[in-house]
Amino acid sequence: MKNFIFPLMVVIASSSYGILSTIVKVAMQHGFTTAEAVTSQYMVGFFLALILFVITQRTLPKLNKSGVIILLLAGALTATTGIVYGQALNYLPASLAVVMLFQFTWIGLFIDCALNKRLPSRGEAISLIFLIGGTIFAAGIVDVDLSAIAWQGWGLGLLSALSFALFIQVNSRQVEGITTVSRTFLVSLVALIVISLALTPEILWNGQLFGAGLWKFGLALGAFGIILPILLFSIAVPKVGGSLASILSAMELPVAIITSMLVLKETLSILQFVGIALVLIGMTLPSYISMRKAKKGAVQEVR
Repeated sequence: MKNFIFPLMVVIASSSYGILSTIVKVAMQHGFTTAEAVTSQYMVGFFLALILFVITQRTLPKLNKSGVIILLLAGALTATTGIVYGQALNYLPASLAVVMLFQFTWIGLFIDCALNKRLPSRGEAISLIFLIGGTIFAAGIVDVDLSAIAWQGWGLGLLSALSFALFIQVNSRQVEGITTVSRTFLVSLVALIVISLALTPEILWNGQLFGAGLWKFGLALGAFGIILPILLFSIAVPKVGGSLASILSAMELPVAIITSMLVLKETLSILQFVGIALVLIGMTLPSYISMRKAKKGAVQEVR
């Protein structure tokens, strides 16, 4: 049972990211812009992390230089992913932007292989084939004309994937002398600073956040986009490793599609259903193969 706890945490964390796009769309239906919704996510998320920190910790940890660098990178990459992905949506259809973001699966695997000076395992390679094929089907872009897409869209889409892949890799690094709550608080603080410099911090004093009711969407976005994923990724990714975490994080796509279908009443085609099935198969393959190897090793030891 213990073997499933940390992978399950990664799946839950990535699933929480999948809910965000639907919440942002609902916020837009209520008259808010994407930039305002994303900024409210990081503002309210920081306040939630601050409350959690004050209740449980109250004192900042003493960190060495490497620990400070890891936390700064984690916070900056959290914010950068949101910023760059939002910019990509200005050039790409939403379905194609999702496909571009999900290139983090193979990018993250190759980064992990490069850092650890190894080649992808057979299970990882097969898993990526399922994930990439499933992503294309699930996003519903098989019959879409891509000839008119600007090069900026492709570039920004790949940058968002690279940023998220690096975020997962950074979170696979242990930081000594810090609790998970303190790590979440400091990462959310750095992310808030970066977002405030790039997007719309004026929502805090122009009445949008509290007077216009944006805080309700910020609360949901902050909980599912900051607190839950950063907490769970901080705990689980160092245990499962960067490559497996990248693969398991593909759960974000099926959740995003199913949530938009349930909440926004979007239709789900047969091809999208097949794509979701392929993504789920690709996610579970590495764990299944490792379990079979472990079981074979145990049987041979008994003999």
